[in-house]
Amino acid sequence: MIKTATRSTAIIFLLLGFLGYSQNKKNFSGIPNILQQIIPNDRIDSWVLVYNNYGKNQEIKTSGGKTDYTPQFSGFNLFPEEDSFYYIAYNAGGKINYITDLESLKKFTGKIDNAEEAAIILTADGYMVDEEFKDVAGNYYEDSAHYYLDMGKLTSKECPYQKTHYTLTVNKSSGTVSNVKDNGTYIELYNKKCANNPRLLKIQKKEEPQKDEPKKSTKRK
Repeated sequence: MIKTATRSTAIIFLLLGFLGYSQNKKNFSGIPNILQQIIPNDRIDSWVLVYNNYGKNQEIKTSGGKTDYTPQFSGFNLFPEEDSFYYIAYNAGGKINYITDLESLKKFTGKIDNAEEAAIILTADGYMVDEEFKDVAGNYYEDSAHYYLDMGKLTSKECPYQKTHYTLTVNKSSGTVSNVKDNGTYIELYNKKCANNPRLLKIQKKEEPQKDEPKKSTKRK
């Protein structure tokens, strides 16, 4: 009886811990909102975050007043996108500078001030907030010392196109990643050109012409 009660108590605590963990998880609210949470640590007079979609520029965030900048024709993405990109123009000491790649974005972000900045810095290592699969690759929770981010990564550009999701533990004070947990593949896609596309192989097999069997002679010897 005591053993049963002890086991029941342990199960209840495990369930409460799991429920607490689930409730504390927060989904990232989208790439533009993530980028708007940047707090540069270097001395910046003013800066502007610009979104370029099909050649049209839209200012997503401005900080520190007006920044006179030249529109850019390339930039960075936190999530793979062919037709759009972001860039940052900032004024430091009277000079206009531009952020157009992830490494420069990482340096501009500097020390991690929030979970969004932690996600931004991790994109320089190939991780991404997958807006289509936030439950497995676009959320986080935190405690007093660490951020725990669930993010995706493109792990195969061949056939099948494949994404894997990870849980990354990031130290709040140092910004170092102390643990990377591989949670496995969460999506596999085959395109029409894949030589090993199982659906395509089935279609090809059906379309293969059947060889005519030689007719038996009906003549008597």
